[in-house]
Amino acid sequence: MKEIVKKIYGNIAREKSTGGEKSCCSCQNKKKGSAISVEMGYSQDELAHLPAGANMGLGCGNPVALASLREGEVVVDLGAGGGIDVFLAAKKVGPRGRAIGVDMTEDMVRKATANAQKGGFSNVEFKLGDIEKIPLEDNLADCVISNCVINLAEDKQKVFFESFRVLKPGGRLMVSDMVLLRHLPDAIRSSEAMYAGCIGGALLKDDYIGCIAKAGFQDIRVMEETPVQVTDYLGSDKVLADLVSELSQEEIRTINTTVISMKIAAAKP
Repeated sequence: MKEIVKKIYGNIAREKSTGGEKSCCSCQNKKKGSAISVEMGYSQDELAHLPAGANMGLGCGNPVALASLREGEVVVDLGAGGGIDVFLAAKKVGPRGRAIGVDMTEDMVRKATANAQKGGFSNVEFKLGDIEKIPLEDNLADCVISNCVINLAEDKQKVFFESFRVLKPGGRLMVSDMVLLRHLPDAIRSSEAMYAGCIGGALLKDDYIGCIAKAGFQDIRVMEETPVQVTDYLGSDKVLADLVSELSQEEIRTINTTVISMKIAAAKP
């Protein structure tokens, strides 16, 4: 699954199709990235001041808006993509702060680095690495953010252990992610496209929160929950057609009441 995710997101970074089966978080085929991003909570002003190419419409929220970032802080973004949240965080922490993006896809890291150069950002960097083994030292960050990426990890518990490790004592976690209110049908969970689309590998809401608590975080708070119409997140007509061919209309209705986009905050003691 990790190689499938890297392939699909590599193709997205290169702006190439994946044979009609392109799927990603929020790849809604009838909407542009800016329209999707406004729905996710980004302001038009924020989007207007991003480097061209940074907003790829790949998330499910705006974690920076709720992270309470301060001047001079160090922020780490897990699964940085084209860099949208890194750049927004960099503006919040200012020239004395740092914003570091981690992504396991080489093409995404190259694209984000080029975006940083285009935007003239001197306080950002992008690192190639797996969020299950974050390539950063202990006790580095004041805040770890992530936008609809942890659900793509095979071992989500490792991601939260690693997030805890790189945070300073008193550091904060702020993530947006897809979670489930009940189990999905096997046809969805076994679909490669649905996994890469941030749905097939999503955890139950309580299990997701449990992983955060097990990693050692405290003061865990669900900030927002938004219902997700799964059929808006399939990425292409072919994927939708394949899915519908396997599921009844009742199953489709069940799925559309199962997935939510959740913003959740926590703190390292």
